Amino acid sequence: MSPISGVGVWRAGRTRAEAKDMTGSHAASKGSTSRFLAVVLGILGVLMFLGLGVWQLERRVWKLDLIARVDQRIHASVVDAPGPQDWSGFSAPDYEYRHVRLAGHFLGGTNTLVQAVTELGGGYWVLTPMRDDRGFTVLVNRGFIPQERKVEFERENAALASPATVDGLLRISEPGGGFLRRNDPAADRWYSRDVAAIAKARGLADVAPYFIDAEASGAAGWPRGGLTVVTFRNSHLIYALTWFALAGMLAMALARQVFSGRRNWDAA
Repeated sequence: MSPISGVGVWRAGRTRAEAKDMTGSHAASKGSTSRFLAVVLGILGVLMFLGLGVWQLERRVWKLDLIARVDQRIHASVVDAPGPQDWSGFSAPDYEYRHVRLAGHFLGGTNTLVQAVTELGGGYWVLTPMRDDRGFTVLVNRGFIPQERKVEFERENAALASPATVDGLLRISEPGGGFLRRNDPAADRWYSRDVAAIAKARGLADVAPYFIDAEASGAAGWPRGGLTVVTFRNSHLIYALTWFALAGMLAMALARQVFSGRRNWDAA
C-alpha cells in the first residue's frame, strides 16, 4: 500500500470515530435531559404526596373536634328547639345533633313514611308534623316501623292531636333522595327526609328547616324511637400514613435514579 493510500485509510477511520463520538455525545445529552425531567417530576410527586398527607392530618384534627362537639351536644341538657328567629343563620355545624324539646300537638293524618334500614330490619321512618306552642311546625321522626305496619300508619288519623312533648336530636334536612333513588312526591315515595319537599307535598306552612329524631319512649309499640345512629368515619390517619409512605418510596426511587446517573457520569 502506498503512503497516500495509508493516509486515506487513516483519515476515513478518524472520520468514523469522530462521527461515533458525536453520536454518543448526542445520546448522552438526550439521556441527561430525560433524567433531569424525571428527577423534577419525581420531586414534584414527593411534594404532592407530602401535601396530601399533611392535609389528611388537618382533616383528622377537624374530624376529632367535630366528634367531640357532637358528643357534647347529644349528652347536654335539653333545650327548646330553634324557633323562626334562629332560622336565618341556621347551619349544620352549629345546630345538628342538639338535644332539643318541642311542646305542642301533632297534626294527625299527615304522616310521611320514608324508607329506612335499621338494626331492626327494613321498614320506614314515620315523620309527623308537630305544631309547636310557639306557632311554627316541625317534622318529627317519631321512629321506625317494619314493612308490615305501613298501611296502618298511612291511615293514622287525627287521634294524635292531643298535647304532646317530644325530646330528641335535631337533624338537618336530607334533600333529593337516597343513593341512586330520588324522592317522588307525586307518587308519595320517599327515600330521604327532605323537609322542604315533604312540607310542600303536605301543604304545611311555617315549617322549620330541620327535623327531630324522637328519643325512645320506653314503650314496646310502634313507631320505635331512639334509633339515631351517630357515627363519623375517621380514617384520616390511615390516609395520611399512606400518602407519607408513597412520598417515602418515591423519594427512595428518586435517590437511586440520581446516584445511578452520577455514577454513569463519573464513569464516562
